Order: sequence, then C-alpha cells, then structure tokens
Amino acid sequence: MLPATILRFPDHSLFKVAILLVIVLLCRPSAGQSTPSSSQDGTQSSDASASTKSSDQKKRILRRGEFVVAPIPISSPALGTGIIPVLAYIFRLDREDEVSPPSVLGAAGLITNNGSRAFAVAGQLYMKRDTYHASAAFLQGNLNYNLYGIGASAGNAGFQLPLKQDGSVFLGEFLRKLKWKFFLGPRLLTGHSSIMREPGGSDLVLIPSGLTLNTKLTALGFRLNRDSRPNRFYPESGTFFDLTSDFFAMGLGSKYSFQSYRVSFNKYWGLKKKQVLAYNAYFCGTGGAPPFYGNCIYGTNNELRGYEAGRYIDRYMVATQLEYRLPLPKRFGIVGFGGIGGVAPGAREFFYSTAFLPAGGGGLRFMLSKAYHVNLRADIAAGKNGHTFGMGVSEAF
Repeated sequence: MLPATILRFPDHSLFKVAILLVIVLLCRPSAGQSTPSSSQDGTQSSDASASTKSSDQKKRILRRGEFVVAPIPISSPALGTGIIPVLAYIFRLDREDEVSPPSVLGAAGLITNNGSRAFAVAGQLYMKRDTYHASAAFLQGNLNYNLYGIGASAGNAGFQLPLKQDGSVFLGEFLRKLKWKFFLGPRLLTGHSSIMREPGGSDLVLIPSGLTLNTKLTALGFRLNRDSRPNRFYPESGTFFDLTSDFFAMGLGSKYSFQSYRVSFNKYWGLKKKQVLAYNAYFCGTGGAPPFYGNCIYGTNNELRGYEAGRYIDRYMVATQLEYRLPLPKRFGIVGFGGIGGVAPGAREFFYSTAFLPAGGGGLRFMLSKAYHVNLRADIAAGKNGHTFGMGVSEAF
C-alpha cells in the first residue's frame, strides 16, 4: 500500500485485517468442539446434545466478548515483506441485541523489511438492532515507497524516486439506516504528513512540491452504502454498493483544497456446488488541487492485482474485474480472475492505448472459519509490468 492510503484509512489493510482477523479467530472451532452426526450405535442423540451445549457456549462467548492476539504475514510489492501484529476485542454493545453484527475494538502494527513502520487503533460499533454504524480509526507511522510520477506514461516509463513519508490520520464515521437497506452518514478525516526524498532514484521523475514540509489535511464528507450479501466474508449472492466523498478545504485547516470521490459496486452469482462468479467495478475521481498522494492510485485495495501500488497515479481511475471461485475438499479452494482498468487526467484519455492496464491470475484459498466461510487467500497476478504475490484475509472483493 501507498501513502495515499493515509488519506483513505478505512480502506487500508491494517484496518481490514484487524476487523476480519478477530472474527475469524473467534469463530474457529476448538479441538474439543463437536458437530451433530448419526452413527449405527445410536449415539446421534448424545452428539446432538453435545452440539447444543457447544452452540450455547459459543453464544455466551459472543455475548460477553473475547480478546484475540495474533500475527499476520504481509507481502506487498510497494512496502516489502513483514508482519502485522494484531490485538483486538470483539463483543456486543447490547447482549440482548442479536440483530446487530458484533462490534470490534482493535490495534495493529506494521513492520516490513524496507523500513516501513506503523500502528493503528480502530473500532466499529453496531447499535440499536443494526440501525446505526459508528467507526473510528487512528493511524501513525512512516512508509517507504517509490514514486514513478503522475500519469500512465510515467508509470510505463518505470523511473523511480524513493520517498519516505511520515504521518498520522484520524477518521470518524456515523451512519444511519435508511429505507431499502441503505446507510448514510457524515465522516471526518484529518491528519498531517511530511515527505522526504531518499538517496538514489532517477532525476527523470518530477519531484513533487511540498517535500520536507509538514502538511495538514482535513476533510468533511459523507458515505452511502447498501449491502444485500447474505455473508460479507464469502458472498454467494447479492450486491454491495459503496460511495464515499471527502471535501478537503483550507477553511477547515487543510493546506490543500480538493475533492475525492470513490464508488464501488460488487455483484455475485451462485453457481452449482457452491461455485461463485464475482464481479467488481470501481471508480475514483479527484477535483481541485490535491497533493500527488491525494490522487487515485492504481493497485491499492486489489484494484487491480498484478500492479505495484503507486506506479500509476492520476486524477481519475477505473477498474473492473471478474473472479471465479471454486471450493475444494478439506477447506481448500481455488480462484481465477482477470480484469482491466487505467488511470488518466480526464475521460478522453481513457481511450488511449497507453492507459489500458490489464491483469489476470489465480490463487489458493484455505477456509479459516467454517461458521462464516472466511478464507485465507494467496494470489499470484500478472500485469503490464510484471507480477505480484499477495496474501490476505477474506476475498479480494
């Protein structure tokens, strides 16, 4: 991931992994748990009784909450190889409310072999029978990465400028349920950042303005989403729509005035034998005068896999992809995916051949949680300039 994720912290892998991991570990069956099964010696009744006791025990655990501690490996072409240690607590705000999803409080770190370091604390609260969603997150750290320049031609050229970015960010959201499963609410994003050039690199990359300066960014915005997926960890049907808009303004104390818009849409079709065909479409747009890391960044949030995050940056970005998911015996599964997208300064430039950025690949899955069908994924993807290998928890989209 790249520094632009500092501006879009809720999409950052630290935030996603912290939330997903605690749910995965909480729902994993322990060695002593049993499931109902029939047998020829008439033990079906006792097995069913044991299963009922186990189910009741799991419900009591969910109602009172549980701590989770775990490390997660990370492999990123932008940040290198390392680990994300996680500490989290999952619980219900109201023990009698079984409609709202469980709430989560967590902390996570980031340590990689290229010197990147970061930590994050985050929380997602679900209240009043899933009527309100409140989220807050704080991240601080430094990221070491390469800047290739702005535009598709700069990314194709491949000249690098190594940078080190220090910063912190806070995000807060509060959404209320509307009709037809829509949620809408305001969001606040504020943070500061400083960027320094590291030794080496190419002088052919345009040096961005604002190096060595401590830059503050503050935005007010809103979020609108709708989720009809029966299981958000492994959807076999339904759709997911999400729209975020952030307005950075000097009147709010921000050094830059610009606007950021992001829209994503996912559709899922269930096939025979629990096979799934999943479709994803994504759009990003910026207006005003953003810093370079406030633009749309190709390769982040799995849009698309096969590209180093940050090699292609511009004002607008589109991406679309299709993935076929096939479960296998013994909790394993495989996927195949392909897609195309691009970045451009305007709509007309998307039709240039240099703007097209195709990608494709495949991956292996292992089911960590049978209850929620949460998968550990490992994907190999090839893009225009090479290939990437990535691991994560839950599906790419």
